[in-house]
Amino acid sequence: MKIVFMGTPDFSLEPLKELVKAGHNVSLVLTREDKKRNRGELTPTPVKELANSLNIPVLTPSKMKDEELIKRLKAENADFFVVVAYGKILPKEILDIPRLGCINIHASLLPEYRGAAPIQWSIIDGREKTGITTMLMDEGLDTGDILKQYEIIIDKKETGGSLFERLAILGGEAIVDTIKNFDNIKPIPQGETTTEYAKMISKSMGEIDFNKSAVQIERLIRGMNPWPSAYTKYQGKVLKIWDAELADDISEIQNINLNENYGKIYSFNSRIFIVCNQSVLEVLSLQLEGKKRMSAKDFLMGKEIEQGYKLGE
Repeated sequence: MKIVFMGTPDFSLEPLKELVKAGHNVSLVLTREDKKRNRGELTPTPVKELANSLNIPVLTPSKMKDEELIKRLKAENADFFVVVAYGKILPKEILDIPRLGCINIHASLLPEYRGAAPIQWSIIDGREKTGITTMLMDEGLDTGDILKQYEIIIDKKETGGSLFERLAILGGEAIVDTIKNFDNIKPIPQGETTTEYAKMISKSMGEIDFNKSAVQIERLIRGMNPWPSAYTKYQGKVLKIWDAELADDISEIQNINLNENYGKIYSFNSRIFIVCNQSVLEVLSLQLEGKKRMSAKDFLMGKEIEQGYKLGE
């Protein structure tokens, strides 16, 4: 099959690699424009770097409704356009170009978690499973007919980073399988979504609200790992919490009133606890501003916790 590939971040790399490995003719790659990084130097996207290494021609159009771009895409005579986290909306003029259609790889079991950050939100919301959906693109946002779905279980200690890696690999396998079996697939229209729109993650979303339960906060910590991380403030400094769990044995802090001490931190026997809404969170790994990440035990060896300090202030 002749394919035009469109993608930008790391998540797009495995699908592109697998398509080439499977013997498909990826004749052209579209990706976002180079970005200015340190010292104003222009840095190419991960997909552009990979395409260059594979000697595949690359375009970085600033806009999609461009006559020259559309003319070039038509000239490719592609069977499919494959789109993976490209970051630009394709107009109908482009969607109609490939012979067999535009296929999108989405990191959720659609119609759940349409939007930009399905991986993180599936963890934050406490879902038990997720997966990859391949779909035929239409003019809506993640609303096209479903081709195939590939399901995986979300591990109880899954982080945004680990799930990202697993789904990226699965995405590569999924697109090759979908194209291989395309003639025998009957596209299925999506139903109504049962989840909130998976809006893009911002740094501010990592700030911990201790008025929430320990279960909710533990999910946030995992979902925000590695970026932007879940954080609060301790004695005026940013305190990142990298790993935590619901405290099932709170005998050491049984005298603490769980109704009115939300956000207060305590340490007992080399363990760190934070009071949340009607529950207690045990912190397993943390990082104080200016310091390296460490276990609770190592942290307490170098710094005593001010007992009952209210975090976030």
